[in-house]
Amino acid sequence: MSAAVPVHEGPLVIGVDSSTQSTKALVVDVATGAVVARGQAPHTVSGGAAGDGKESDPEQWWAALREALAQCEPYAPQAAAISIGGQQHGLVTLDRSGLPVRPALLWNDVRSAPQRDRLIGELGGFQAWAERTGSVPAPSFTVTKWAWLRENEPEAARATAAVRLPHDYLTERLTGQGVTDRGDASGTGWWASASEAYDEEILAHVGLSPDLLPRVLPHGAAAGTVQNLPDLPVAAGALVAAGTGDNMAAALGLGLRPGRPVLSLGTSGTVYAVSARRPADPTGVVAGFADARDAWLPLACTLNCTLAVDRIAGLLGRDREAVEQGGSTVLLPFLDGERTPDLPLASGLLYGLRHGTTPGQVLQAAYDGAVFALLTALDRVLDEDAAPDAPILLIGGGARGTAWRETVRRLSGRPVRVPSAGDLVALGAAAQAAGLLLGEDPAAVARGWATTEGPLYEPVQRDDAALHRIRQVMSGAQELLGRG
Repeated sequence: MSAAVPVHEGPLVIGVDSSTQSTKALVVDVATGAVVARGQAPHTVSGGAAGDGKESDPEQWWAALREALAQCEPYAPQAAAISIGGQQHGLVTLDRSGLPVRPALLWNDVRSAPQRDRLIGELGGFQAWAERTGSVPAPSFTVTKWAWLRENEPEAARATAAVRLPHDYLTERLTGQGVTDRGDASGTGWWASASEAYDEEILAHVGLSPDLLPRVLPHGAAAGTVQNLPDLPVAAGALVAAGTGDNMAAALGLGLRPGRPVLSLGTSGTVYAVSARRPADPTGVVAGFADARDAWLPLACTLNCTLAVDRIAGLLGRDREAVEQGGSTVLLPFLDGERTPDLPLASGLLYGLRHGTTPGQVLQAAYDGAVFALLTALDRVLDEDAAPDAPILLIGGGARGTAWRETVRRLSGRPVRVPSAGDLVALGAAAQAAGLLLGEDPAAVARGWATTEGPLYEPVQRDDAALHRIRQVMSGAQELLGRG
């Protein structure tokens, strides 16, 4: 636990980020946004029985939450409200006793690519899915994972008495209530953005009863209160907000207004912005998510971001910052398949090596390939009302790296602002808890905490030559990349 602030000005709330690799908890002063305590505990991700998936036991998320909160004592027991932000899309299957039937299938498990392809074709194609749910489902979406489970593990599917998302599971452990929010529900593939309700035709098609799903709470509603639970350092009776998906929580943490572009560099890379218009991109590049309030969060996501580039650095035996400019190498770091572009079976591709190519130039090419995929989607994410020269808010672990920041500046030609506030998913969850406690808009609460303040980096001339090289290689290699 980091050094805690001994005095706080207002009531305390807890924001939680249950991510792929760890759970983080922040205890936040509602009056100032100051973090008075923090804790973190790791998760384990396995490859499943055949080693080709991405799975975690939900019980370890609960254990990690308790451990992270224990690191926040003596402040956690003083908190008046708590909210969970969690990794999107994961499939949590529970039996009649509320215990996991099997490990959860995580967002970056793309084994359901064949089921995704069939679902799109069987229910009207890209345009129909986009108009209906706001998104063309990727293999990361929960609906494709459920279809995979029914086909590959029918006994597990038959034993399932409740289906939850990761944040729903933790909220239910806190409250005993099976509830979710519109933001995270919008990433399942069975919640229709057009009607803002579960789509019973899609559910019937994949053989899932709506009775197995959590109730979707309206914006500002409480999920319940904390139960009297042993070994949980949060007071029984504390308010529990609905929680939301990690990207929606980060948007809350930034207090985003419509049209402000965000580029998040983490295990996955994302670009998104709040919009007043319901998105429905028939190309499938942009996912038409709802936000955690009453607006929308069009978002594009790549599977391969910081971990993929770090892997390339490791193969080269170089520090992640040891990049060099120059050369004509193109590296597409699609080490785990890819979601944007839609190439779930792809692997990495290195093109254009010369005798004079240096390891630092190859590493820079990995950064360029990862950032190119994100920037390609940026124009689709932003609507026509967005200012074309608005600074990109650069967040996530990679935002602290000079090589990531300078690559975004060089390939975008736009100014970049790096908010000083860290742990934005947990901070956004804390803002949601504070909004519930105060009866206020959580995004406005976050703006009062000045969470976007940080250094501004002025634009540099865009590297059109690098963009052209990557675009040419991507275009020429689509068929090869699709075969994996």
